Amino acid sequence: MVIQTGFNWLIEQQLLLSILFCGFIFLERFGLKILGARFVYKLAWLLPSALVIANLPNAIKPLQNSNFSHYLITPNQPYTHEMGISWALMYVLITAGLLIASFITHTRFVKSLQLTELTHFNHTLTAKTYISQHVATPMVVGILNSKLVLPSNYNTQFDRATLALILEHENVHIKRKDNLTNAFMLLPTILLWFNPFAWFCYASMRRLQELTCDERVLANKTTHQHILYSKALVNCAATTPAGLMAYSHYGDKKTMLQRLTNIKHSGSSSRFAKSGLLLIAASMLSGLAIAKQPQAEITKEDHISPTIRIEPVYPAQAAKQGISGSVVLKYDIAANGRTKNISVIQSKPSDVFDKSAKEALAKWEYKMSEEGFNDVLVQLDFAINSEVANTDLIERIKVSH
Repeated sequence: MVIQTGFNWLIEQQLLLSILFCGFIFLERFGLKILGARFVYKLAWLLPSALVIANLPNAIKPLQNSNFSHYLITPNQPYTHEMGISWALMYVLITAGLLIASFITHTRFVKSLQLTELTHFNHTLTAKTYISQHVATPMVVGILNSKLVLPSNYNTQFDRATLALILEHENVHIKRKDNLTNAFMLLPTILLWFNPFAWFCYASMRRLQELTCDERVLANKTTHQHILYSKALVNCAATTPAGLMAYSHYGDKKTMLQRLTNIKHSGSSSRFAKSGLLLIAASMLSGLAIAKQPQAEITKEDHISPTIRIEPVYPAQAAKQGISGSVVLKYDIAANGRTKNISVIQSKPSDVFDKSAKEALAKWEYKMSEEGFNDVLVQLDFAINSEVANTDLIERIKVSH
């Protein structure tokens, strides 16, 4: 049941995620010149933020106005038939297989490097340095314990000034713990293995990671150093075997061209464009948050002032069978605003919605008062469709599914 619920939730998020992924990919491909790589890279935080805001619990929300005696809840929880358990199990098996394959591939690759530690190295780095005959470009391996790996012929492949710039680039990766960041980015990508936009977005983030390192290294550098660095990138792209492209972006010629272009246009980002994009992002997040707010009908002021309402959960079995009904509850409100002494006065059909109604009402909160209130009545209408009970009590709440 937990697997099935999680799988159904994941499927429901695909439209939102696909839109976010496409937007991020578009900015990475066409917005670097006016926005800058570091700015676009930081926008990746909008992805989890938007997902969290879009999935704020619909059950617990402060009411927009406490002075009302009647309101209507229209939760965004349409009843849909659950996908077969076989699909959920298949998803779990494929995901587990991909996770295991990724771990084994990474472990085998690191072992195949046959690393030899450099005990005497003239450059100051924040990680241990090794050489390997099986790499053609510098790279950082290890997730928690980073290691800098250099090709065995690094002394002849790079002159001293060029090597210093490349080592500074790799040192930025080490200080930022980019390998650990990559692991955290890869995990949700594997969880979304069926969504191609997730993989494209992951690739965009990895390219941006390299671009931001380039920008940090070349900040306040001379034109001559820019030229040396660019030549080193071209040299790495020309000498790296295709088999290492998955482990080092030096060998990706398209990425290398993008990096050279970004170096050329470094510092030309537009503050106006950044401000406009941030405004759009803030509007989008606000729209998602507002869309989750319950609708309230404000009428005359009532001396009983609710502050938090818990929306009852529509019983799954009743939803499957298309059953609607109502529950009338009586309860007391303590001086601190908490509900107590909850009892069912009447329910139709009997015992179908009682438990859900009582569990929700037990979590309602009201404005604090001097003495509290006794024998408060409320009717909760569970409607699978547009039917609403006609009984008029103190307040009637429609719980739609």
